[in-house]
Amino acid sequence: MDPSIAIFAILILILSVIVHEVSHGYAAEMLGDPTARLAGRLTLNPLPHIDPIGSVLLPAILVLSSAGFIIGWAKPVPYNPYNLRNQRWGEAIVAGAGPGVNILIALVFGLLIRFGAGALPPMFVELAGFVVFINILLAFFNLIPIPPLDGSKVVSAFLPYHLAQRYMSIQDFMARYGLIVSFLFIFLFISVLWQPFSALVNWVFSLITGMTFF
Repeated sequence: MDPSIAIFAILILILSVIVHEVSHGYAAEMLGDPTARLAGRLTLNPLPHIDPIGSVLLPAILVLSSAGFIIGWAKPVPYNPYNLRNQRWGEAIVAGAGPGVNILIALVFGLLIRFGAGALPPMFVELAGFVVFINILLAFFNLIPIPPLDGSKVVSAFLPYHLAQRYMSIQDFMARYGLIVSFLFIFLFISVLWQPFSALVNWVFSLITGMTFF
């Protein structure tokens, strides 16, 4: 990958995960929880959001090693589920806001490509393609129903209370072993799930843009 394109891809990933996290905070704010605002996290300034490993180190390693994909994360935006006005669906709404905004960004840039590719500079189309691909990837990755990913909170909202409690108890295990579990999950994702997952992301990319990813 061209170094300038690689740098752009990392920057787009960082900005996309920041918008993703800020969207969680705004959704919580709209539902009555000011935690993210009081913590100074309702901002697009990257500094409060950057996670040294997930926002910088891991994406750089994936790009420089020509892994064929790029993924990462920012520091989670804090919220207090007990402050949410809608106790039944509040957490699912907050969780779904992040992937929802990523899908919206992918749609905006994807439709620009689909309907303006002939009139737009080729370089813009190529860079917009990265925006679309990365945001689809982030949305779908975060919707995987494994705690603490957003998909787990969406799924748990549809479960009976006792099943939801057992299901979300997995998150305590994930938190206990933190970084080790995260890297183990990423390893399994890359080695086992990446092929079907990337096929899905590429299919959605083509559906939106009318093109195949570069």
